[in-house]
Amino acid sequence: MDALPLFSTTSVQSSARPAQAAAWRPVVLVLSTTQKWLLPVGLLLFDVLFWEQHLGLNLAVYALLAVAVLLASRPRSAWRSGYFRLVLLGTLVSAGAVAWYGSGAAALACSASLLMLWGYANQPPLKQASLALLTGLGAAAEVLAGLPNLLLRALPSRQTKVGRVGWYVRLLAMPLLVLGVFHVLFALANPRYRVLAGEVWARFAEWLAKYLAVLSVGHLLFLLVGLAAAAVALLRVPAPRLAQWEAGFAEAVVRRRDGVASFAVRNPDFRRRTFRLADLRKEYLGAVAVFGLVNLLLLVVNAIDVQWLWFGFRPEGNFNLAQFVHEGTYVLIFSILLAMGIVLWFFRRNLNFYQPGLPLLRWGATVWVVQNAVLAVSVGLRNYYYISHMGLAYKRIGVCFFLLLTLFGLVTILLKIWQRRSAFALVRLNSVAAYLVLLCLALGNWEIWIARYNLTSGFRQIDYGFLLSMPGRVLPELVRHRATLNRTPSITTAATYSGYGSQALKPDAAQRLLDARVARWRAYYQATASWQDWTYADWQAYRQLSQRH
Repeated sequence: MDALPLFSTTSVQSSARPAQAAAWRPVVLVLSTTQKWLLPVGLLLFDVLFWEQHLGLNLAVYALLAVAVLLASRPRSAWRSGYFRLVLLGTLVSAGAVAWYGSGAAALACSASLLMLWGYANQPPLKQASLALLTGLGAAAEVLAGLPNLLLRALPSRQTKVGRVGWYVRLLAMPLLVLGVFHVLFALANPRYRVLAGEVWARFAEWLAKYLAVLSVGHLLFLLVGLAAAAVALLRVPAPRLAQWEAGFAEAVVRRRDGVASFAVRNPDFRRRTFRLADLRKEYLGAVAVFGLVNLLLLVVNAIDVQWLWFGFRPEGNFNLAQFVHEGTYVLIFSILLAMGIVLWFFRRNLNFYQPGLPLLRWGATVWVVQNAVLAVSVGLRNYYYISHMGLAYKRIGVCFFLLLTLFGLVTILLKIWQRRSAFALVRLNSVAAYLVLLCLALGNWEIWIARYNLTSGFRQIDYGFLLSMPGRVLPELVRHRATLNRTPSITTAATYSGYGSQALKPDAAQRLLDARVARWRAYYQATASWQDWTYADWQAYRQLSQRH
């Protein structure tokens, strides 16, 4: 890691044992001159941006400033990592999405990107996105563990404190005494000065009362959180454990001479596993049997789904489409993940090099992977039919993206089968894909798209309570399509506070609920909006609703 004056930290370990076996101790943090004034500035900035505020522009500003501090340290070795550059771009993009939409997905993507960015900056050789995230968390934990000692060492000693206080008292005592005497004389001699002084003292007392009221227990705890966040952003400590662990994995499967098969037997001395071709043949026969039997079973399931779902699917009148989708989707997704795990198990070691039966094994596994891809398409069709009959919702969108990740994972399984890729390589590829999907979720204006689709697709039933419970930025879309309510046969909303059950609404009742929701949100936005939690989507929604009223 680069030696940087801005991030000067040291780690102390026990000298009684080697470094590999040393007991963990909190790091000893050392502040540079720049950090000594940046730490309180970061604390004040955190309090100004986030105290009693929602997430919006404040999180974007804080993330950009944190990135600027990181880049100011010139992490040259990290710049050589393509993963660092990718996550840096993702951090900037997700920060912009937070300021634009302020959605939970954008905030999650921004927070995860910052932690991953710190992880890659801490250990540039890292490849796994998940390990970079854990490294960022581990480094943050190290900083938090060493922060109390840092604060204690920053406090002056008792003798030094008493000496400084006495020096300031002696210095200011005479000027304050003279100022007090002249103030009393002027107040007695000039009535207007007396009135002005009274107003000044009243304003000062009012400000002091507000300041003391702000310093509540909750605010003090919040300031501690802000101090921790500022310290994590400013201080970097070496956290090489996960990077060292990752370095032990290879991108491709390596042929081994010991323990080559699950059925390997031990020598009579029970001290080591030995290479026996018969053991490898037993594992090969087991793999062929598994792939052969499940391929036949999955062929039957896929034939039913293709005939039933792929062409001309029409649910009958008493058919429970919700139960069909919810129960079937989760079970089929689990079966696909289980199939991927079985392939990883059989191709983890020397079966990749068993030349007598490798072609048959590879083609059997490939057919199984392709059949699982067909099964994933069938799951997607179930979700599509549910959306086309019942409308969009968050989980239904989540299922679509999860299926995309599943299909990508199946493609990487094929890479493992035919190119002898290791499980490490598959996790690396899929973790990057998962991060890119998270960024896509952060960039989507999903609430607007859900409301627009559900109100313009001609559904016979609309869950209007669900649409009204969305963030305020959706309200202009609901107002724009409010005439749809008059043409909808069935309008429902949640019947209880917990959301279980539903009750029917008439169009005029739904219109009144919409007007009430718009009035409440406009009043709330006008009373609480600030530059800290500003988002473009909320600001635009408020402007559009104000123009209509």
